[in-house]
Amino acid sequence: MSTREEKQKVVCVTGGAGYIASWVVKLLLQRGYTVKATMRDPNDPKKTEHLLALEGAKERLQLFKADLLEEGSFDSVINGCIGVFHTASPVLLSVADPQAELIDPALKGTLNVLRSCAKVSSIKRVVVTSSIATVSYIAKPLTSGDLVDETWFSDPDFCEKSKLWYVLSKILAEKAAWESAKENEIDLVTINPGIVIGPLLQPTVNLSVEVILNFVNGAQTFPSECYCFADVRDVANAHVLAFENPSACGRYCVVGEVAPCHDALKILQNLYPTLHLPDKCEDDKPFASKYEYSREKAEALGVNFTPLEISLRDTIESLREKGFISV
Repeated sequence: MSTREEKQKVVCVTGGAGYIASWVVKLLLQRGYTVKATMRDPNDPKKTEHLLALEGAKERLQLFKADLLEEGSFDSVINGCIGVFHTASPVLLSVADPQAELIDPALKGTLNVLRSCAKVSSIKRVVVTSSIATVSYIAKPLTSGDLVDETWFSDPDFCEKSKLWYVLSKILAEKAAWESAKENEIDLVTINPGIVIGPLLQPTVNLSVEVILNFVNGAQTFPSECYCFADVRDVANAHVLAFENPSACGRYCVVGEVAPCHDALKILQNLYPTLHLPDKCEDDKPFASKYEYSREKAEALGVNFTPLEISLRDTIESLREKGFISV
């Protein structure tokens, strides 16, 4: 690759040490991009060692300090880039102060990144990691007849009343992203994944994989709800495809399979008969109806969904490899 071509392939990934972001960085490096990854503390080996070990990292990975709540924090990093993958956003289910811990970093952080993008004429497209949380959280329970797609939007009032603060933070951040993109004429695409599982690159367990880890590590019961699973490799691939495909636009739901929790546990038990998994539901409610998410738009983009059995197996193998479980 010539020096000129290399200059044309510089991208930024915010929150670069995260679960999805680490896979996005890995795929981008494999495809020959120079990646500027931001994080709050680039001096923390737990955040950086797995990234620096990636193929191509030595030549084409640069790490930068940036803070979602600090205006202009991303200006110098984004300068000179042709694309930005904004994945940085807090993922917390239990908070004392929802505004300070979740909503402000998600909302203000998104606006800060997009303001920085608006100042850089070389930016071709911005891909924002949103969530299925912004799509299907409505007052009416989903039923087996429902097919959720990208035209659905979660109800922020319902989420606020239900104290679903993480969901609300993602709704407000995505809404702000679209408004800012329109105002600043930024070509924006959002990726809206479900519960992301699959192998970990980072040395710590993130919240979505912790769901699986808790079942393996002695949970006595399981919920009656359905989980909408997405493989981290499919989610990362969707980000890169959304950047590279000129016709990509709007939102992309990335959900490989919707499965009642007890069905997912059954798959795990078949894969690993020695695991002690919960076999009792936590309440007497009937199991939730198995609704579906449309895969049509994501598949048209080029996403080939990983079967749930493989995602679950690779999650367990990764947790075992990193010493979190012994199977």
